[in-house]
Amino acid sequence: MTTYFKTVTKSFTDVPVTEEGVDTLSFLEASEGVVKIFDFLGSTAFGAVISDMNGNIAKVRTYYLAHPEKAKTLESLIISEKGEKKRTATEGLMWLLRGLQFTYAGLQRSLTNQTEELAQSFTEAYNNTLKQHHNFVVKGIFSVAMKACPYRKDFYPKLGSPPDKVDQDLGIWLAALNVIIKRMQDFYGAGGHNKF
Repeated sequence: MTTYFKTVTKSFTDVPVTEEGVDTLSFLEASEGVVKIFDFLGSTAFGAVISDMNGNIAKVRTYYLAHPEKAKTLESLIISEKGEKKRTATEGLMWLLRGLQFTYAGLQRSLTNQTEELAQSFTEAYNNTLKQHHNFVVKGIFSVAMKACPYRKDFYPKLGSPPDKVDQDLGIWLAALNVIIKRMQDFYGAGGHNKF
């Protein structure tokens, strides 16, 4: 049997990262694969997370489709939008990257701590990534979602089999995602692009 990470349209391992930057279209396709993982978590409590990530993907894609030459890479997209009054794609990308960082942190923690339940892994991930950016209401929504995480014994089989292959493919996928997240966080910080 194969694993989920081999069936997605585009994996983060397939996203070109060059001196020019992270390929925008490939990154968006890979990000859509992350959203589908939340379907495996199987709770309507994650509806807000799914909607938020899809909305941010749409904001970046809309800018890309309107300005394909200026937005070939994530970095060029941000630079080209910098002079505009409203930087919808830049802000959408920032929030998408935050969501991806949360997902990375939760899955990486779960992969590293094989006896820890997903609710604990994702709660810790939330506390270390998104919580600082959310208001009281959103924190409550995430608190409910974290409690709705399935047991790992129910979640991991949905990612494929055998379990050691799932762990291997997940680890490779997470490593590639982390490279992109770190690169883009550095880019946002160095250029002051995260100030709205």
